[in-house]
Amino acid sequence: MIDGNINEMKGGLSLYVVDNDGERMLIDTSTEDQAEYIVNKMKEFGIFPIQKILLTHSHWDHMQGVGELIKMMGGVDVEVLASENAIDNLKDPRYMNDPFDVPAKPVEDVSPLTEGDLIDLNGLKLRVINLFGHTMDSIAVLDEKNKNLFVGDAIKRKDYNSFSPLFMPPDFNELALLATFTKLRDMEHELKSLSLSHYGIWTDEDCHKLLAEMESIHYKTKESIINWYNENPNVEILATKYIETFIPNSPITLDQMQNSMGWLIKGLKRSGFIK
Repeated sequence: MIDGNINEMKGGLSLYVVDNDGERMLIDTSTEDQAEYIVNKMKEFGIFPIQKILLTHSHWDHMQGVGELIKMMGGVDVEVLASENAIDNLKDPRYMNDPFDVPAKPVEDVSPLTEGDLIDLNGLKLRVINLFGHTMDSIAVLDEKNKNLFVGDAIKRKDYNSFSPLFMPPDFNELALLATFTKLRDMEHELKSLSLSHYGIWTDEDCHKLLAEMESIHYKTKESIINWYNENPNVEILATKYIETFIPNSPITLDQMQNSMGWLIKGLKRSGFIK
């Protein structure tokens, strides 16, 4: 695991390198300005260069660094993989990333993945699983040998004191997200750990507690934010209420929560939950 150092914030984004006998795949990329830091970490850990990059979905914080990282791989021919649903979003990232007001360069020549596909790293098989809802191009990969699932943003929880809603713009889909929760619960017997993009690796009892709580967290945060918004749509007030109600012991700051809250409101508006 490498801290993606997103917005110079520690503990905000996890990147993962899966290495089997020298064949390596990076899962997600963080932002373009973090490419040198990420490469230095790979070298420090002895996992440089990589031959593949897997994008769990096409939000800016997961794909913006692709081009810069490939440039820094010393001429290695790096294959980029993503859901078949993500191909157009990556070629033209404006739709997915404009709600966040961040730049993202197009990513071309992406190998499309469908559910059930196997990514083979020198004999280590990673199975592709669709986990739509947060976006409609979100995928996970299951390391069946080690019973670890790299879930992308299908679950977002920094620690027991910090959790974030999943209804980000522009194409949050609640019905698909609920189906993803069911799929994850049905897979529970296959899992010993969950590797989250936001943030870190949850194992054993913690892993199972995470799966048990994901649906209730979604509903209670969504309904609370909708009610608060209808009372007063001020983002600072909403962020303050969220911290006080749900994550009073979290290291997440008010400024960070305000930033996220603005995006969450856009997600609820675009999916028709608020006007």
